This record gives sequence, C-alpha cells and structure tokens, in this order.
Amino acid sequence: MNRRVVVGVDSSTQSCKVVSVDADTGELLQLRSAPHPDGTSINPERWWEAFEQAGGGAAAEGAGNVLALGVSAQQHGMVALDREDTPVHDALLWNDVRSAPQAAALTEKYGASMWAEEVGVVPVASFTITKLAWLHEHRPELAARVEQVMLPHDWLTWNILGRPAEATTDRSDASGTGYFSVQSNEYRLDLLEAALGRATRVPRVLGPSERAGLTQSGVIVSAGAGDNAAAALGLGAEEGDVVVSIGTSGTVFASTAARIVDPSGSVAGFADAAGGQLPLLATINGARTLVATAGLLGVDIERFGALALAAPIDADGLLLLPYLDGERTPNLPDATGSLTGMRRANMRPENLAQASVLGLVCSLADALDSLRGQGVPVRQVILIGGGSQSPAVQKIVADVFGVPVVLPAPGEYVALGAARQAAWALDGDFPLWKREIATELEPSTTRDWAIDVRARYAEQRALIYGV
Repeated sequence: MNRRVVVGVDSSTQSCKVVSVDADTGELLQLRSAPHPDGTSINPERWWEAFEQAGGGAAAEGAGNVLALGVSAQQHGMVALDREDTPVHDALLWNDVRSAPQAAALTEKYGASMWAEEVGVVPVASFTITKLAWLHEHRPELAARVEQVMLPHDWLTWNILGRPAEATTDRSDASGTGYFSVQSNEYRLDLLEAALGRATRVPRVLGPSERAGLTQSGVIVSAGAGDNAAAALGLGAEEGDVVVSIGTSGTVFASTAARIVDPSGSVAGFADAAGGQLPLLATINGARTLVATAGLLGVDIERFGALALAAPIDADGLLLLPYLDGERTPNLPDATGSLTGMRRANMRPENLAQASVLGLVCSLADALDSLRGQGVPVRQVILIGGGSQSPAVQKIVADVFGVPVVLPAPGEYVALGAARQAAWALDGDFPLWKREIATELEPSTTRDWAIDVRARYAEQRALIYGV
C-alpha cells in the first residue's frame, strides 16, 4: 500500500518530536525525538540540530513518501535577528521571567483594559513583547541591531524553507506575542516599536489551511502553530471540551468561538489554529513539581507515585502551594513554593508526596475556574501531557475538577496537530481523524474532601500571596 504521509513537528521546551502520520486516517507511523538543552534561554541553532537529529530534515526532503509537513513549537520565545539573520541574543523562552518588571511597566503605561480589549492579552513575563522591552532596557546596543523578530515555530519553518525573504507565522502563535491584535487580526506594530525602541520586520500571518511554501524537494509546509493550538487540533477539541495539559508547564485551554476579554490578565485571549479563539491559562509549575518533590524525598518518580497513593487522600492536612519557579497563573513571578498545615503527626513522606500532587491539581483547578468564569462552557476535561499518566493524579483529578475527565490514548498531540494541519494544507479540507479515549474518570459522589482541600488551598494562597 502506497500511503500518503504527512509529518508533524513539536519543538517543545524539552525536546523536538517528529511524527509521521497517514494523511487519510491519522494513524501514527513513526515517532522520533531529540533533546533540547535545559534552561530558559537558548541558541536557536540547538533547535535546528534537534530537528535534524529527530529526522525532520529527511522528512523535509520527502523521504518516506512525505507530502506535507507542519511545525508547532513552544510559544512566546523571542528570536531577534540582525541584518545577517543572526540572533543578537539567545532566544528568551516563555519560562524566562527576567522581563517581569517590563511586563508590569507595559501594563501600567497603556492600562490593562486596553491590552485586553484591543490585543487580547495583558502582558506577563512570558510574552514576547516584554522580552523585547527587556532587551531594549538592559541591552540597548543589541536592541539597536534587531532587524526581524520571530517566534520558535516561525524560525524553524523559515529555515526548513531555506530562509526565504519573508518569514511566515499563524494567528495562534502571533496572538501570544503581545503585539498582535486577536480582535482585528492585525499586528500592533506601534506597541512593538514602543517596547523594542525601533521598528522591525515581523512574519506574515497565514490562515489556518494556507501553505507557508514548498521545500526544495517539493514538500508542502503548512502555516504551523503554537503548541497549545496544535494540541487542540490534534485532539479534535470541540465546544465544551477543555484541554488540561500537565507537562513542563500546566496549561488549561479551550477552542471556542467566544471572544474573551479579561482585564485581570488571568485568561489570555489567544487565537486557535482553526480560525477561532483559544482562551488559555498557563502555570509555570507543571509535572516538574512532582519530580522536584520526588528528588527531595530521595526516590524515583515511580516510588513517589506509590507514596502518594499510600497517603490519605487529603494528605492529612498537609498542603503545598507549588510556585517553585515563580508563577504565571496567578501572576507571581517572584513567588516560591509554600508548604502549610505541617504538624509533627503528618510530616511523613507519603503525605508530602500527596500534598505535591494535590497542589499541582488544585493549581490547575483554579485555572479551570477562571476559564469557566469567562463564560467558556466546561462539559468535560481532556487530560494530556506526561503528568496525566500518574495514577496519583488520575485518582483525584475528577473530584478536584468537579467534571468528567477523559484521557486520550497516549500520544504526541502537539505533533499530531501539526501533522493534521499539514494534511489540511495538502488537501484543502480539514481531516476528520478519530480520537481514541483510553480512560474515563467521573467525579465521585463523596467528593466533599476535594471541596475542603480546594477551600484550604484558596485560603492559604490569599493569606501568603494576597491573590
């Protein structure tokens, strides 16, 4: 059988994953990956090396009957290039919080309502515009050299196409910059220039099914997308589905037609990769909260999970606010984690493990409530990401969220979404691939314990951080 093959790329914080998929059925044919260096800033060439190592270069050359390719990547990263197309500074990633003062200054200068109404997001340290403002303030000699600004997925697509004169992006990724208006579907170059201190080129924004171009071997390259928008595509998320992803970060988002305006900045009014909206909340502290607690306890992640499962479901009153790396939701870039409710009787390894799991899930439940508060319907949660596979997380998540939770069959849904977009660009019609559900979880009839834990979590968050 001569299959038609499309390829999806997920260039995430931690690694580059490349999937080969049957264009007609969505069947996964191959998955390869290569790691990225750890850290909050990186030379973009490391992304290209991982892309090549994971087989992306061969796919772009049409190996294995590949007809089309799509790229998704971590959002917000600042790739600032000079006139020789060389980065003037390492790319600052979404989880680099050094630009928190610039985010606050931009919000104060223009007002949170303006940002929410006209742009769709209120600046936080994650967004590209704040990183450009940091560059202008702290490294003005580098800011003066910037001729073009891209995002990680833009930069990879541009390199795959041989660095054409005009780079491209899509609405979903552009909407996370802070200088693209989701409301008008146009760049706000006045905001970009004010932040960077000079005018600069930006990629052209493509529609959901448009083609960015062809590789030298004739492989179609689609518009690409931000990672969360690609995940929504890969999952086939519909109205009423809210995706909760527990990876390096935690994300809570939905693909919807509703316009989101949140001057508080809690809910970012991003665009999705299908022409609609993608209201989203992100937490900096995802599954690494569990990994860090396992390290503190001196156990591997499997033993950590066993400890959590052995604890009382409420951790016997022990509670962790998991802001170990600062936090974005709530916006507390300088926060640290806080362990509360400590008594001599409950200071046991299993309770600490369970408190870590509870803290992670309560943090995501807060984000889910914020999304619901914006009028986004929540019929069920689709739970994805490496942390979703933890039995300790699965044991409590439906009770803490208070809605049914489904876990799709394990898969690389960001990369799958990029592949689905590639198939869309190939044929011109959105591919109707089937989503397989592996696990369904329902809230229990005795979830009062979860309500009590969430109330204590909210009380301690307000007491310690005032939010």
